[in-house]
Amino acid sequence: MAKAYTAPSLYDVCLKLLEKRGLAVPASHLERDWRQPYAANAQVENAWLFVYRNHKQHWDLYQLGEELADLEDAFRLWRFRHLTTVERVIGFKRGTGGTGGVSYLRKMLDVVLFPEIWSLRTSL
Repeated sequence: MAKAYTAPSLYDVCLKLLEKRGLAVPASHLERDWRQPYAANAQVENAWLFVYRNHKQHWDLYQLGEELADLEDAFRLWRFRHLTTVERVIGFKRGTGGTGGVSYLRKMLDVVLFPEIWSLRTSL
């Protein structure tokens, strides 16, 4: 049986960069099981918040955070358009891969790829 390939996500790589730059990122989020979904973390949010509050000193990291937000924004729009297209074309039939189709896609609209990038804005 072939071993499942696991690799860090784009966000995992970004968190390693934050840590490399001296920001406090917990080990639980630097060396995690990449097969598991990412879970938001208050320490990670604080690291990003430090970057955003000190954007002049950490301009490249601030820009990275904003690029991640742009990427997620575009992906959210794609998800919504995909859901709308599926509902329009096949209605509420089962989806490919055995998913619930539209019901599954609706749930995916709530998945946040870079949660701390979004939640830190409440603290700014």
